[in-house]
Amino acid sequence: MKTSVDEASILAITKPDKALWTYYLLSCLIIPPLFPLLVLPMWFRYHTMRYKFTDEGISMSWGILFRREIILNYARIQDIHLRSNLIERWLGLARILVQTASGSASAELTIEGLKEFEAVRDFLYSKMRGVKDPAHHPVSSGGTSVTPNGMDSAAAAEVAATLREVSRELRALRQTLDSRATTEPKGRDDV
Repeated sequence: MKTSVDEASILAITKPDKALWTYYLLSCLIIPPLFPLLVLPMWFRYHTMRYKFTDEGISMSWGILFRREIILNYARIQDIHLRSNLIERWLGLARILVQTASGSASAELTIEGLKEFEAVRDFLYSKMRGVKDPAHHPVSSGGTSVTPNGMDSAAAAEVAATLREVSRELRALRQTLDSRATTEPKGRDDV
């Protein structure tokens, strides 16, 4: 179910799909005697759930009495998983589990109720890792390309040359120390 959704349409997502309410209703029907107690919190959750995708991160909020909001920067994302049960697959839904290095085994953020879940996952991966495609690298005013860390290609080449020179000097220093260690007499203890 690979869908191609552009970045603008993902940034425009603000609330879950209507199929999520159907999923919540079906979930509440699993235990019929508790249906009246379960359906009201699910209704409020569905109707107050809001997403906001920006260039810096994701935010998700929900709740009436106890408002909860999670704001997550793309740089903090460690891993992204898709999970869906039988009913969610039947409705065309999946949950996107976003994990950080917070020390918790569970997901920091669970985005639910989206039909374009694969496109959102791919969008989050691209934001998490940065765009590797050279066509997306910005060009500075002088016409030279800019690397992901903000350096132009001439400066990057200069840094690489300096690092190669430092590497050669360290290698020569190591060889000198190794040759001294083999020429010094054994058995003499230096204090």
